[in-house]
Amino acid sequence: MKVFISGYGKMGHIVEKLLREKGLECSGVSEDVTSADVRTAAESVCIDFTTPQAIRQNYVFLAEHFKAVVIGTTGWDDIRDEVTGCFEKNKTTLVYSSNFSIGVNVFFRLAEEAARLLGGAGGYMPYIEEKHHCHKLDRPSGTAKMLEEIIASGMKVKPDMASVRCGEIPGIHTVGFEGMNDRIALTHEAFSREGFAEGAIEAAVKADSLAVGVYKFKDIIFRTN
Repeated sequence: MKVFISGYGKMGHIVEKLLREKGLECSGVSEDVTSADVRTAAESVCIDFTTPQAIRQNYVFLAEHFKAVVIGTTGWDDIRDEVTGCFEKNKTTLVYSSNFSIGVNVFFRLAEEAARLLGGAGGYMPYIEEKHHCHKLDRPSGTAKMLEEIIASGMKVKPDMASVRCGEIPGIHTVGFEGMNDRIALTHEAFSREGFAEGAIEAAVKADSLAVGVYKFKDIIFRTN
């Protein structure tokens, strides 16, 4: 399997390092994916960690030229239907997520179950707090937005949201449920960016053999076949 890296910032460098450690071939790296050789693209799964603006400019190229694509970039929810529709039209496999950390995807499952149970019990008010490094462009984070969808679906109420941008925090997300007599809080804290890169590479490996389609990472990561 060949992997092309779109976006050569901190995440791109980590993905490249982990590919070498895993014995996987890196077919290229680029800050501007549209400059990629189309023959190389056709043989490669692309892992994209760029910017919301870059996704808007490049998603058509990604869908038209790559064997499959993994998008870890956040901040493009407003054009999600356009992006996924383009991949479906071009019959190119897409795996996307607001967060590729395996731990976070377990966290999503726990939050979903807590929201379902507490929504049924009644008497609890939900909230979300997320903290990230000062360089993060989107606020709230894509992960926080995903948690918001999960909580709203389970409790039929939109949680209050708070965002902090400070220093070099890789990412901390807390989901809280405030009751009259107690509080339940679930927290996931990332220690480094490597967990996100590990998950993205796992998604690329799966995307290479998945049936053509558009997938959320949380729906395929725990599949055994």
